[in-house]
Amino acid sequence: MPYQDDNIFAKILRGEAPSYKVYENDDTFVMMDIMPESKGHLLVLPKEGAKNILDISDEAISACARTCKKIAPALMKATNADGLIVSQFNHAPAGQTVFHLHVHMIPVYEGQSRAAHGRTQGNPEELVALAKEIASYIE
Repeated sequence: MPYQDDNIFAKILRGEAPSYKVYENDDTFVMMDIMPESKGHLLVLPKEGAKNILDISDEAISACARTCKKIAPALMKATNADGLIVSQFNHAPAGQTVFHLHVHMIPVYEGQSRAAHGRTQGNPEELVALAKEIASYIE
């Protein structure tokens, strides 16, 4: 199946759907996950339309990696997390639910388990506040 530009992430990138933006550059867009596994769960999206790692250009996946590296210190500082998971899923059997490549950045806290993804909607006011706080630490 080819890339379909009617997915929610493509709509967000075109400004047709809302998001809790944290950061944006020419190649990537970073937003709060609205169904977070933990406080501060972010999604890094390439602006290039690609379903998964099998379809994306080397340049676009490299841009995602650079953005993850840039955002990580700000995310850790804003959330006071003890660790950080950076992951990316390819195809439905692997857990991919939106078919526009994206990278999860999930803060981890000692003594706290992560919520199951997609089960609980984040509080909108908290997502807005945390997006601003994370953004304020980006260098």
